Amino acid sequence: MLRLGDKCICKDKISSPVTKYSELDPALCKELRKIVEALTAPGKGLLACDESPSSLEDRFSELGVENNENSRRDYREMLFTADKCQLSQYISGVILHHETVYQKSTDGIELTEVLRQSNVIPGIKVDKGLLPLFGAKNENTTEGLDNLQERCIQYKHDGCHFTKWRCTYTISETTPSLLAMVANANVLARYATICQSARMVPIIEPEILNTGDYGINRALEVHEEVYSVLFRTLHEHHVYLEGAILKPAMVLPGVQSSTNCTPQIIAEHTLTALQRTVPPAVPAVLFLSGGQSDKDSVVNLNAINAYEGKKPWTLSFCYGRALQNTAMSTWKGKRENASKAQAVLLERAKLCSEAALGVSESESGVCTRKN
Repeated sequence: MLRLGDKCICKDKISSPVTKYSELDPALCKELRKIVEALTAPGKGLLACDESPSSLEDRFSELGVENNENSRRDYREMLFTADKCQLSQYISGVILHHETVYQKSTDGIELTEVLRQSNVIPGIKVDKGLLPLFGAKNENTTEGLDNLQERCIQYKHDGCHFTKWRCTYTISETTPSLLAMVANANVLARYATICQSARMVPIIEPEILNTGDYGINRALEVHEEVYSVLFRTLHEHHVYLEGAILKPAMVLPGVQSSTNCTPQIIAEHTLTALQRTVPPAVPAVLFLSGGQSDKDSVVNLNAINAYEGKKPWTLSFCYGRALQNTAMSTWKGKRENASKAQAVLLERAKLCSEAALGVSESESGVCTRKN
């Protein structure tokens, strides 16, 4: 028996098969940390540009743009060829869709190379979408683990250095269920270990959707439950936390709630959830915009970084629509609008960068949810 203060420790007890596992190669750990450091440089965040062709259908249709491979290439090329100095000042990496990784610009340059020339790191979305979770009511898990290691090895060879995988959770009187939390935590953990074995940094996205009618305190409760289960599972799977990034939603009231929350309240609840559940070993938390308006996504991120309290992680952004909305509507599928759309993108990126440093001068507002 091991007693506190004993000088002699029974090593075979400490090194039992239950606790023994193979340590990661030091060179692998160093590479993962190096990628994380580049992605989470002060004032920088990620551009999520991984929309599937089908998810762009409605957005392109509203602009009168035909949704085909060439138009999607033209749009993303417009984004990636914005002024190199400014783009790399605010954006450290871009999450790509599989299609984009293998597309070339109109000049015949691979789009991943276009990003590298701007000192922006290419990444790739590797999950294959949501599917119903059997045994649960109106809850989902995410597929794509089959052949994931082979795909990651190929993506690494083709110039991508980080990945993203999304699982979703809904808040109601009965959800998220323990089944959904445990099942998705195991999927996210397995994804993370596979990616790390392929020398790629996993971005772990447990998105708690803010649909429904509930207040911010209920949201806080669910965020804590989901993250607690998640990080226990990551530990059990021996995920190298120093070589991973968390991409959560901010703690918000449901969109159908009549609750009004100031950015400071959102910051307080969001940081409380993180402080209670996320280990300091995690180097960075990059928030998703989660259905917030373009303005709210900046104001709330700034409030989180300006809020006093323990924040052992880099707190920045990984935004899709919050960065792209205005740029896309300015572009409208026309080459002559490219420079204006790029200027809009860079302005949005600058605002997000300032918010990631907690120095944004954007108007402080109130996050309002009404029926």
